[in-house]
Amino acid sequence: MRYKCLVFDHDDTVVNSTATIHHPCFEQYLRLRYPGRHCTLEEYFLKNFDPGFMQMCQNEYGMDDAALQDETEFWKKYVAQHIPSAYPGMNELMRRHKAEGGYICVVSHSFDENIRRDYAENGYNVVIGHGYQFSEPVNTVAKEYSNVMFLLGCGVGYQKNSAIYDVQLEAGGYLMGVIAALATQSNKIGVIGGGEGSEITRGHEGFKAGAKSINPGVDIQEVYTGDWNDTTGAYEAAIGMYDSGVDVIWHSGDGIGLGVVQAAEEKDMYVLGNVEDQKSLAPKNVLSGLQYEWANALDRIFTSIRDGSFVSDGEKETYMINVANGGLSMTEINDVKGWLTKDDIAVIEDVYAKLGQDAIELPEV
Repeated sequence: MRYKCLVFDHDDTVVNSTATIHHPCFEQYLRLRYPGRHCTLEEYFLKNFDPGFMQMCQNEYGMDDAALQDETEFWKKYVAQHIPSAYPGMNELMRRHKAEGGYICVVSHSFDENIRRDYAENGYNVVIGHGYQFSEPVNTVAKEYSNVMFLLGCGVGYQKNSAIYDVQLEAGGYLMGVIAALATQSNKIGVIGGGEGSEITRGHEGFKAGAKSINPGVDIQEVYTGDWNDTTGAYEAAIGMYDSGVDVIWHSGDGIGLGVVQAAEEKDMYVLGNVEDQKSLAPKNVLSGLQYEWANALDRIFTSIRDGSFVSDGEKETYMINVANGGLSMTEINDVKGWLTKDDIAVIEDVYAKLGQDAIELPEV
């Protein structure tokens, strides 16, 4: 297989949506609210790109904020009742790629609930929403398609045909707290997250517990930016922490991590990464971190679907990745500053081993 993962846009790539759904919807809206006004398909395509849909509505039709909100609500109702068809051959291509062991990823700024409904309606029997922010759309659409399996990564809420897969981030956070408390030279450490909730909050509480297990008097600063993608906010929070004397920070997010790593590099301090090994981003400043293997959980889920042992209705622990099953691991220690002693490394390795044996009591959130 040349490409293990295929990444698709959604509208007008996988499904024929603009010509068959979005443009007819807009035309119907104009007939109802702006009689006599008209927008051709070509105009709709071109002006969606330049100057953009909202600007087109304001410039061409004089819509104010209230009218734009009205149009959006009209569109949401329309697309919930009109499903675009996949382009010829697209379903077959995706199924063949998955049958050969490949992965399919959809990257789109389309309304996520519509994307999941489109896939369910076009015959896909497993639909995945990865992230806490997909909890509501996955649970909404799962109720409409009882014959489709819905998987939700790190979210909340269950249906009879859905399951959650998650990461035991309280364990990972605990380990990161231990490393931070052992490495700090100032007795000040920090943790920065995106949105509160789900595994992120559990990770932060684990971080605090791990750090306190090493040094009960360590000073821990904590910030939530409120947005997993707020790179700038995370960067500013990290700069503030480093300027206040913090010398090791763990970030628990996705996009925010880039901001924290950038701040660590600029201030020449340590950062602990998350999700992937991030040493390549700042080779002198990424001390260690956590690495997730989501395939660990997804492989078990797909196996259970095939053999009929699929478990739902709240049994999310069945599909947890953790240190014990190899789905959650520590990246190599990269102590270029020499802040960790041999005894410190031995403590870290001991804690890591005990987490793999479920031999450490973790905080419950």
